[in-house]
Amino acid sequence: MSERLRARDLAFLMGEDLATPRHTTTVDILDPGSSGFDHDRFVALVRDRIAFVPRFRQRVQGVPGGLANPVWVDDVGFDLGYHVRRSALPRPGSRDQLRELVARIVSRPLDRSRPLWEIYFVEGLEGGQVAVLLKCHQALVDGIDTVDLGQVLLDGLPGSTGSDPAGGADDVDPWRPRRRSPVGLLTEALRDTVTDPQTLIGTVSSTSGRVALTAESAGRRARGVVGALTGRRPVRPTVLEGPLSQQRRVVTLDTRLSDYRLVRDAHGGTVNDVILAAIAGGLRAWLMTRGEALPTTRHVRAVVPVSVIDEDLEATSLGSQISVHEVDLPVGEVSPVVRLHQVSYSFAAHHATGKSVAADRLAGIAGFAPTTFHAVGARVAAQEVRRGFALCVTNAPGPQSPVYAAGARLVASYPVPPLLPEQRLAIAVTSYDGGVTYGITADRDAIPDADVLGSCVLEALQELVDASGDARPRAARGRRARTPGTTSPTGTTEQED
Repeated sequence: MSERLRARDLAFLMGEDLATPRHTTTVDILDPGSSGFDHDRFVALVRDRIAFVPRFRQRVQGVPGGLANPVWVDDVGFDLGYHVRRSALPRPGSRDQLRELVARIVSRPLDRSRPLWEIYFVEGLEGGQVAVLLKCHQALVDGIDTVDLGQVLLDGLPGSTGSDPAGGADDVDPWRPRRRSPVGLLTEALRDTVTDPQTLIGTVSSTSGRVALTAESAGRRARGVVGALTGRRPVRPTVLEGPLSQQRRVVTLDTRLSDYRLVRDAHGGTVNDVILAAIAGGLRAWLMTRGEALPTTRHVRAVVPVSVIDEDLEATSLGSQISVHEVDLPVGEVSPVVRLHQVSYSFAAHHATGKSVAADRLAGIAGFAPTTFHAVGARVAAQEVRRGFALCVTNAPGPQSPVYAAGARLVASYPVPPLLPEQRLAIAVTSYDGGVTYGITADRDAIPDADVLGSCVLEALQELVDASGDARPRAARGRRARTPGTTSPTGTTEQED
């Protein structure tokens, strides 16, 4: 029997349009070294590992008459070559060129007639590196039944290379798709509706969701018409909120985990608090460059997906153990240290519940990967969009030792979060192997200066580092601190070897 889409999964499909494609993206930079890692070996790796995520060979199939929610069915014409795509930059490709390519790719919705994912193997990067861009629909990865494909492509040992691209016994795929007829789907839907109350409840919930989405969309259009006729502006006009175009901008940043730990040791809180304080400071400086008024009480309301996994980590599923925490980023506060304390205070109640999970503990969960956390975090935030926040920030801790894809070392991983309806900016952060990387997604037309925001975030982090100095506890002063990196013209921080 086919698995039926849950109401919340179907909502991501119903709420999608050309201006708000509902997919999350990760861009991994890999160094092949002497591994022989190339496009053929990468395709062989995907072919070998896709068996661990069977949903990635299934597509969404509607039920005749809409008698029940659509189902996941095997794609009988599954074509790995369609999903694994080869691309290249003019050598030597720069990070700016890569970001522009990524922005164009993430702006395009996925083809709903096929499994809801694409992966790009991008050659030509400077230094002989390659990039792997994985784009997955939010209805696909729920962290319960399905994890992100990128999670199963990486290994902790450089010798794990997957199948032999030349073929042979390992190239034989035992998967055989199961064909489903419209009559069979209709019969199954009628049986489920009669025998399974959850099927009926799910169908009713989805229908209600369609009505709510239609009403909400009509309401936004009506408010826009009234505003145009009366000349009234929104109650809280802000560059972060408003209609979206169909195009995106992508900014990536590289920083060092040691800087966040230095600030944490000096002023308290957590690494996550320092990240959010840096984002608050970056938003403040960026809004000032745009001439925005910033009274001391000005804040930007953000939601931050947080893990609330209980004691038995191995028995839990990530998708059901993430909730959102609201935090008012104090962009009107002048002092970087006070901004940090205000953010830390906002999370005090969450930590006091005893259900919060430390980053090192979360990263140590068997099978955990930042790609799945970002996907699930974006899902959870999208379900809370009516709570009136202006920004979503996901922060996923990753392994602090190198990982590999078919022998190629992962150099950096950049999350590219989706934009929610009426929200022109989203930020995601990943820590890995001593580094902390940012992915900033912005509406291309509404925020043409997204690269300025990236530079402002780096400057805000440097302010916090400079404000730490001798304020560090004695134990922290005894450790040798690494000097801050230098900011490049493209808005990235050069990491030390």
